[in-house]
Amino acid sequence: MKNSTVPRTKARRWRDAGLLLLPALLLPALAACTAVGPGPSPTRSLSGSTAAAGTTPAPRATATRDPASHTRTPGHVFVINLENKGYDSVWGANSPAPYLAGTLRKKGVLLKNYYGIAHNSLPNYLAQISGQRPNDSTMADCHTYTEFNATGTDSEGALQGDGCVYPQDTQTLAGQLTSQGKTWKGYMEDMQEPCEHPPLGEPDNHIKATMESQYSTHHNPFMYFRSITSSPDCATNVVNFAALADDLKSVGTTPTLSYISPNLCHDGHDATCADGTTGGLTAVDGWLKEQVPAILSSPAYQQDGMLVITFDEAEGDSSGPTGSDAASPAGGAAGGKVGALVLSPFSNAGTSSDRAYNHYSLLATIEDFYFLPRLGLAGDPAVATFGDDVFRKES
Repeated sequence: MKNSTVPRTKARRWRDAGLLLLPALLLPALAACTAVGPGPSPTRSLSGSTAAAGTTPAPRATATRDPASHTRTPGHVFVINLENKGYDSVWGANSPAPYLAGTLRKKGVLLKNYYGIAHNSLPNYLAQISGQRPNDSTMADCHTYTEFNATGTDSEGALQGDGCVYPQDTQTLAGQLTSQGKTWKGYMEDMQEPCEHPPLGEPDNHIKATMESQYSTHHNPFMYFRSITSSPDCATNVVNFAALADDLKSVGTTPTLSYISPNLCHDGHDATCADGTTGGLTAVDGWLKEQVPAILSSPAYQQDGMLVITFDEAEGDSSGPTGSDAASPAGGAAGGKVGALVLSPFSNAGTSSDRAYNHYSLLATIEDFYFLPRLGLAGDPAVATFGDDVFRKES
């Protein structure tokens, strides 16, 4: 099964203050920095067609961005998702992950109030690439690979209904990037063949780790969109993690978006791995120590990269502040506080941010980088995106 997606475009506003600079100052500044290009503020975009939903949504609000937050902009994004660990477990003083919580923490910006949006795993992954809400099936991790039955489109532009595999016209970040002539790949550790997923309507045999494979379909969000799985491109875009090593060798071979899911041992999901070795944060830390240096030393990262390391959800049923709480991020915090570490040549190492973020914030941030319409709940005007708390203002 293969991948293709639906095109959309967008641009953002150049801050007017930059026009006041004298040419002698402006030209060196532009040469020194990578900055957001000119254009209107980001707009919200529907995540499914109104024809499929059977309704015409009301006009949607426009998300705006304060020109004062104008910052350097990454051109290559790397996302590593880990599993089921709350903020204190990972980032506390006695963290069993000293490489992540110590060595890498000193190199990046720790987002101290970054939240998952739901339990269990799958809704959090889907939120990062589509802005879709959780539904009963995705919250149960889609143990059966069912078709999504759309009953409407809500006020946020997300599909209403239930099921796992979204209709052909449901938009994704992957499709948005393709429409802009940019590249993306999902790198899935232990996936045995490209674009691997169950047949529609059948049970998913990659929910739990086995000695043969520790790949998990529900940690691979690209497999839940017909626009991706029905395209020939899926086999070249959703690949085994081993392909990343060669892709990192040059800027030209490194995708605009590299979306990385370790296997069920290395992502910390299993306390004891299928081969009997220790899992949890110990396995996470060992894997990151082996793999992250190659990303940080790659030409694309060093040129204009951003690496985000986060967790899908916190342990158990823990949740964050509710929507009525001013500290709750737009889109919710029902998945609990997990934190996220952002590393970039454009960030101040060893710093932290107290702003409230969630997985919709990550999607909206990436879409803003590339002038793309914000999808689903990422388009809520209240969704916070990474700003001058994460990136240095342009020089």
